[in-house]
Amino acid sequence: MGATVRTRLGTAGVAASFVLLLLVGVSGPNAARPGLGPRGWAPGDLGWHLSSAGVTALLWAAYVVGALGVLGRLLDAARTPTAAVRVAVFLREWRVPLLLGVAALLTAPFGSADHTNYAAYGRITAGGGDPYLTPPDQWAAGDPVTSRVEPPWTHTVSIYGPFATALQALCSLVGGDNLRQTVWAWQVLVVVAWLAVRLLLRRAGADPRRVDTLWTLNPLVFGIGVLGAHVDLIAGALALAALVVAARSPLAAGLVGGLAVSTKVTCGVAGVALLLAWWVHERGSFVRRAVLVVVAALVVAVPLHLWAGPHVFDQLDRARRSISLATPWRLLFEWLAGGPLAAGTARTVVTSLSVVLAVVLVVVLARLTREPASPASTPTSTPASTTVAAARWLVVLSAAYALAAPYSLPWYDLLTWVALPLLAPGVLDVVLLVRLTTMGVAYVPGRVVGMTPSVERLTLGVRRRVAPWLVLAVWGWLSLAASRGSSRRPAPRPPAP
Repeated sequence: MGATVRTRLGTAGVAASFVLLLLVGVSGPNAARPGLGPRGWAPGDLGWHLSSAGVTALLWAAYVVGALGVLGRLLDAARTPTAAVRVAVFLREWRVPLLLGVAALLTAPFGSADHTNYAAYGRITAGGGDPYLTPPDQWAAGDPVTSRVEPPWTHTVSIYGPFATALQALCSLVGGDNLRQTVWAWQVLVVVAWLAVRLLLRRAGADPRRVDTLWTLNPLVFGIGVLGAHVDLIAGALALAALVVAARSPLAAGLVGGLAVSTKVTCGVAGVALLLAWWVHERGSFVRRAVLVVVAALVVAVPLHLWAGPHVFDQLDRARRSISLATPWRLLFEWLAGGPLAAGTARTVVTSLSVVLAVVLVVVLARLTREPASPASTPTSTPASTTVAAARWLVVLSAAYALAAPYSLPWYDLLTWVALPLLAPGVLDVVLLVRLTTMGVAYVPGRVVGMTPSVERLTLGVRRRVAPWLVLAVWGWLSLAASRGSSRRPAPRPPAP
């Protein structure tokens, strides 16, 4: 297939996927989209409804067609851009992203009911309660916000960091007693974070075509992260910001990094990535930079955690032994627990093996993203090279965690995708696209209510019997690629600013 045809088909696939996703977003409540009550001053829906089978089919089509479209654009992005392509890129610098952002704000979130949890935890905080001690169903009886939280989260306290809780409380103050208004205020933060990632990637020197292919015009990132309104996108934007500003100010990097880890604790890998990059590229000033970034992060994180109280990590500790259905670990756990071991022992075995796998995957991914050797005449320490090195380690560590974790959901991959455009093209792009597509399809429609029995059987079948084997294939694919030395094409070292 010719490059021009492939590009056109890829663009058509991406466009079709965006249309399908936005159609789901403006539809009425369904199996993928919980009802949010009266709209107040926030945008409403178009008043048309999708059956559970219809919304499942639309989302499956959107993610599969979108993934094929991104793949086609990835293959074409490796070519040197023509003058026409450069002009097209220039013309859509911010027009298309801003239009997509506005379109996202005309939808209601779908793919899970997490945004109702965010609203409830913000409501409890704004009302003087402690969301780390008080579950939504134990707040004020009949509350118009907390009462809309859905199973299985009605009895669950917050698992999110204190900065996320502060943002949720801010949205609650904006939205008041109206759930739809509160959620819309949260959507604004998510869209701003999504646009900020694009800006940060461009500022860091990433190829504009690669940024738009992997991030801005990636329907899977947009559908799962933006239209799903997940806190992971905000946390990822803060983590990327810490890496980008670190080139000029370790102090600023620490402050932003403290906000990132106080939003979602897994963003702590961004700090590790930054330290590894400095160790390689800034060895002479490593100690000074490391002290500055750690102290600055603590200056932000400690007061936030003191404000949130001593129970911030209670739910996190309880959740760490969970095993999600779409991972290969679930197959192993069910076999062990159904035979030779008790359930508690089986969980311990799975947790231990997942740590071993994460270490192995760090080695594998580090090999696949190995930095090219630089000529003796080329400086090895520039702000741009340090940022790219930090982005590389963020991809390696976050991807290893998301792939190896016993409990993993589609939006957990977003932390990897915020930094991936800074790396040179290679097999990892395709492997991670397959992983994200697999998880996205596995968790359609995304809620545990609102499905007919036949749709529930079908979607759970995909989640339990298809997705784990595809994720297992991704593990094998990565290992095979690394063993063959099939790394990314050597990238030219970024010029000094």
